[in-house]
Amino acid sequence: MLRIEGEALLDAAENLDPRFAEMVARIHGSKGRLVLTGVGKSAQVGQKIAATLNSTGTPSLFMHAADAIHGDLGMIQPDDLLLCISKSGNTPEIKMLVPWIRSLGNPILAIVSDPDSYLEEHADLTFRIPVSREACPFNLTPSTSTTLQLAAGDALALTLLRLKGFSADDFARLHPGGALGKRMHTRVDDLYTRNSRPAVDESDPVMKVILTISSNRLGATAVLNPQRNPAGIVTDGDLRRMLEKDPDIHSLKASDIMTASPKTIEPRDLAVNALKLMRKHSITQLLVVTNNEYLGVIHLHDILREGISEI
Repeated sequence: MLRIEGEALLDAAENLDPRFAEMVARIHGSKGRLVLTGVGKSAQVGQKIAATLNSTGTPSLFMHAADAIHGDLGMIQPDDLLLCISKSGNTPEIKMLVPWIRSLGNPILAIVSDPDSYLEEHADLTFRIPVSREACPFNLTPSTSTTLQLAAGDALALTLLRLKGFSADDFARLHPGGALGKRMHTRVDDLYTRNSRPAVDESDPVMKVILTISSNRLGATAVLNPQRNPAGIVTDGDLRRMLEKDPDIHSLKASDIMTASPKTIEPRDLAVNALKLMRKHSITQLLVVTNNEYLGVIHLHDILREGISEI
């Protein structure tokens, strides 16, 4: 079943209706919203496409074709475009709706599969996505057709996204909630300020380094030079390696065991970027630094506790 739908998607991509570009241009040039409509499974697809368009910068809404002819036509404003989604293009609700839309003067766009349909004949612009067969063994249940409709809707939304110059910051602005919102909005200074600020001097003895790391529970401490700028970092891993190499620690100083030029991050950087940096270098802490001033430590657990991930 998946193979049937996958092959249909590949075929649609290789034989894209050239009117797709014209439909994108019409939507992009519109001053109003894009109103999606349909019935049955096509209606459910239309709801998803409208949601995707809204989240990527194209103002849209969904209007069920059956509800439209029972009062919901009031949703449509003078500058709006109507996009009808229908496999057959011949459903009774669509046939009843289209003349009323025409009487309002709104342009009608259509995504259809069957050729020579009522909708294709009466729409201002049609994007056809042929369906050779449904994945259903009886060739009845909407499956391949709805997959193609969804893909066409995504293609419209993402092409419009590029035309509009819609950026990752714009995406973040429209997605403030949930795990995605945290990933796009949470910054390093939202997290590291909850932690202590462990620090030792380059000349401090190793025993002080051990006590500092232990008492602050971050698994690391910054090492500062005489100008109070970060010169290095000592982690609990550095301490273990030190003990394996030289059990006589009493003569050692922080500068003897620190990792110089530690990995750092700016406080206003996104927390997800801190996570990427940690994973890239297989470390669990970063020093938070701005203008060569040491501010604190952000730990891997700070980020994971917020439910933030790279993907």
